[in-house]
Amino acid sequence: MSSVNEVNGEVNGGTRRLRVAVVAGLCPGARRAAVGEILRTVPGTVVLHHDLAAAVAQGAVRRTLRDANGPLTSGDAPLVDGSADRAMRDDLVPQLLDLAGTGAYRLAVVELWDSVDPRPIAARLAECPTVELTGVATAVDPALVLPSLRAPRQGGDGLAAAFTRQIEYPTVIALAEGEHRASEADHALLAQLTPAARHFTLGTPGTPGTPGTPGTPGTPGTGSFGPALLAGFDATAASARLHPATALLPQEASAHGVTTLVWRHRRPFHPGRLRAAQEELARAAVRSRGRCWVADRPHAMLSWDAAGGELRLDEVGPWLAALPDTPSAWEAVPAEHRAAAALDWHPVLGDRRQQLTFTSPGLDRDALLDLLDSCLLTDAEYAQYTAGRAAEAHVR
Repeated sequence: MSSVNEVNGEVNGGTRRLRVAVVAGLCPGARRAAVGEILRTVPGTVVLHHDLAAAVAQGAVRRTLRDANGPLTSGDAPLVDGSADRAMRDDLVPQLLDLAGTGAYRLAVVELWDSVDPRPIAARLAECPTVELTGVATAVDPALVLPSLRAPRQGGDGLAAAFTRQIEYPTVIALAEGEHRASEADHALLAQLTPAARHFTLGTPGTPGTPGTPGTPGTPGTGSFGPALLAGFDATAASARLHPATALLPQEASAHGVTTLVWRHRRPFHPGRLRAAQEELARAAVRSRGRCWVADRPHAMLSWDAAGGELRLDEVGPWLAALPDTPSAWEAVPAEHRAAAALDWHPVLGDRRQQLTFTSPGLDRDALLDLLDSCLLTDAEYAQYTAGRAAEAHVR
């Protein structure tokens, strides 16, 4: 067995530090294929998984630990306030600390349950001094991308919303084809939705042991999937890529019948006309997101988040133009947010603007542009609006 210092890094005074990677995925088959490839290609890997399937009936979450040779241990984590998700989160770090204490493993893989969002898990691990978060990946069956994005809400937050969180946060996407072969359009859709991720195609189904190879869709990876999860992961930067103020949004694209439309505008939405068109806008594309502003809420940046035929508009903080003109107010804003706003600052409106992306097979660009434009303030409404805003504009 390697020494602790050889296997893992150290923190204060030689405390053992464990490398940890997170693997998410709605499709259990694709996720298991991804985890299996890590076990094959990264010696010294152990996999921790919490099964939430029957948690409510059993009053506990089932925890398993396995390596390349098979199961090692299993146990139960009691529900916390009736929540399986909280039970999993509360149990996760203590289990990883125990693994770190053994000094026996090169990498611990946290295999998340089907619909679990990797972002809060990664954030918690990034704050743990005994853990070095080295990668976050989502395993995807490309043939199921479109059905997942079209899945209607059936209680909770919805399958489509869970899927978008899983594919848009990580820097690595593992592609594992299942029963149905994916089309070029399936790959194009996933590639356009995940501009920040490298895609790796796992071994051909039915041939265990075949190393993963860089995928042609999206941004191809270098090397194989397993070792890519040792490259390092910046949880703060990953969160910034998703925040509407600093989001790394898809760019204009068209391939194999899949289109991404980027829409920008300086005028605010008319609240009544936007509300009337909201359902139609939600169905215009299988995925749309970005930031927007509405005339009756001039100080609030709104996130635009649509999938599964539903559109959510939530306040995510003030526009910088609405902040008090004091150093303390601006110093509280993350530097990347200030830099993004400064790139396109308007002398009257400041950083207020619409910036949305719509991605879908068969996207009707002209109809969508007409619909969006119809929701904006008219010339007369806009003239009156900007006159009122000019007095309180902040020029930076």
